Amino acid sequence: MGAQDGPTLISSVQRAFRLLEAVSAHENGAPAKQLAREAGLPLATAYHLLRTLVHDGYLRKLEDGGFVLGDKLRTLHTAGRGQTLLSRVRPTLAALRDELTTAAYLTFYEEGEIRVAEIVDGPRTPRVDLWVGFEDAGHATALGKSVLRELDDDARNDYLSRHHLSDLTPKTITSALELLRRLDASPVAPAVTDLEEYTLGTVCVAVPVYSGEILGSLGVSLPVDKLSRVPEIRARLLPTADRVTRSLSLTI
Repeated sequence: MGAQDGPTLISSVQRAFRLLEAVSAHENGAPAKQLAREAGLPLATAYHLLRTLVHDGYLRKLEDGGFVLGDKLRTLHTAGRGQTLLSRVRPTLAALRDELTTAAYLTFYEEGEIRVAEIVDGPRTPRVDLWVGFEDAGHATALGKSVLRELDDDARNDYLSRHHLSDLTPKTITSALELLRRLDASPVAPAVTDLEEYTLGTVCVAVPVYSGEILGSLGVSLPVDKLSRVPEIRARLLPTADRVTRSLSLTI
């Protein structure tokens, strides 16, 4: 790398950011000449950067020649918003971990899949070995079953039609009808338990949470020899889930 490459590259990045800022000020798009003027750039430089930003998905060129923000920027914004929301609830999850001496988990149901969004564990509170991804084990985890319990019939059937109910342990429920029957008949609803159904030696408890309209679940895991603690844990999870939901539903 030459001696001048560093400053030159930094200047190019700065110019690209100035163009993005100029584009963001025009919801309906603006032409290259106007954007170059507002960003304080030579027209040739603006054209070059605009083409690059369009190629990489950060901008989109309209049929009338104007430029608007592209899908990649919107994706980054959505991801950043998600991280901001998670940062709000990490202290609550950490407090739950420390109070119950268990690893804490947060999932969301997005695009038809149950996905882990956050795990808060520690040396004294190790997480479960996620040997099978949660997207393929919703039927066998308290976190997944909590989500399934809250879904309407159509969403449940859609999920179950796309996921094989694998027998991960001898205690895994592999019949969709039996799984739904147990979820609907749970005497401790809305809490749901996983009694060694995902991995032998581990018990999990989960309750539903929401981020706006997005359904999720909050849960903890503990060794099976601590099964007697489940009622106590369930009682603590419910108010914590309410707190998490409130935090996640606040407008950023």
